[in-house]
Amino acid sequence: MSEFIIHGGHRLHGEITPQGAKNEALQVLSAVLLTKEPVTISNIPDILDTRRYREILALMGVKITEVDAHTFTFQAENVDFEQLHTDEFERLSTKIRASIMVLGPLLGRYGKAYSGKPGGDQIGRRPLTTHFEGLEKLGAVISTSADEKFFELEAKQLKGCYMQLNEPSVTGTANIVMAAVLAEGETTIFNAACEPYLYQLCTMLNNMGAKISGIGSNLLKIQGVKELHGCEHRIFPDMIEVGSFIGMAAMTQSELTIKNCACEHLGLIPYTFRKMGVKMEQVGDDLIVHGEQPYEIYSNPREASILTIADAPWPGFTPDLISIALVTAIQAKGSVLIHQKMFESRLFFVDMLQSMGAQIVLCDPHRAIVIGLAREKQLRATKMSSPDIRAGIALLIAALSAEGKSIIQNVEQIDRGYEHIVERLNALGAKIERVE
Repeated sequence: MSEFIIHGGHRLHGEITPQGAKNEALQVLSAVLLTKEPVTISNIPDILDTRRYREILALMGVKITEVDAHTFTFQAENVDFEQLHTDEFERLSTKIRASIMVLGPLLGRYGKAYSGKPGGDQIGRRPLTTHFEGLEKLGAVISTSADEKFFELEAKQLKGCYMQLNEPSVTGTANIVMAAVLAEGETTIFNAACEPYLYQLCTMLNNMGAKISGIGSNLLKIQGVKELHGCEHRIFPDMIEVGSFIGMAAMTQSELTIKNCACEHLGLIPYTFRKMGVKMEQVGDDLIVHGEQPYEIYSNPREASILTIADAPWPGFTPDLISIALVTAIQAKGSVLIHQKMFESRLFFVDMLQSMGAQIVLCDPHRAIVIGLAREKQLRATKMSSPDIRAGIALLIAALSAEGKSIIQNVEQIDRGYEHIVERLNALGAKIERVE
């Protein structure tokens, strides 16, 4: 176990480049199972989750060649199905939620698939209904192993169909798309997730020989093909890191330049932080955040209510940044209602922020009101523990802005989603030590 020791109160300055997108990486790494030919993927973030997923692929028999620290070539010429029933496969699967995404590609290519029960953040209920209902509509028969440790799927021949998803699940849509590209006939998916991660996955699949139309929308049409081929693919910058750095600049009163953001794919992220009063400008594909300036939460003169920031399926505000929006509001002038609709446990870290002096009222598991301190009072340093990836980075942002020495434990959660975060932030002027 590791912990961070943070000496807060230091302003940051300089340039930082976001890593490759974690959520996209886990999808496109799954897609390498769809072909026997080499697939080269660049800009893979060097984080715990992608390293774990490479372990899963290697255990399955995928040949992995490192080109550099962020570029790898994968060749799934043969998949060792015997390994999919082992204790080691089950152990690795429980470490990462993305392990469920081996089902779609294996089912499409081989007509059978196995997966351990997936792990991941404990942020509330995360049902797999969308995955299984979609794969069943394509023709899969789903069962559970006798020891209930594995999902087992079989299909003599997947056949395209029309389906409307019960929810626009990102990983669910990805799993169904990866199965449907090798199904017989046409598949239409309505209410599909349309995050940039899916845009990138579908673009990569088309480069491999798939026939997908409607990319970037919630209505996908897929004409099945006999086989897919190798390709080269580059992962987008991580929009969650971009949002995290915007909030970090505001809370630490820093001017930061965030380089190469893929701004056209950031959706409502800049808009939402501007609503909170954070000042920034776009220069080319970079964002310059003027966090040294005070920021005031927008108040609509035509309405009596306070600003509400709520998560929603894309193109709404991503739930992965709700924790960052909440912590950013602590030093704003004004009040904001944070409404986390999707996960009932994601706000259960606000008690640690309250112990630092933040004025937050937790209304219920889904809603919190933040009454901004307007920089009239600094947060107090404290000792805390990271419950999940996004809460972890929110606590780190709070600690960087606090007066004195804070300690964050269980930082492996932060490692799952943020690459070399200590070194990168220290290069900007932060004072963070990692203690094993």
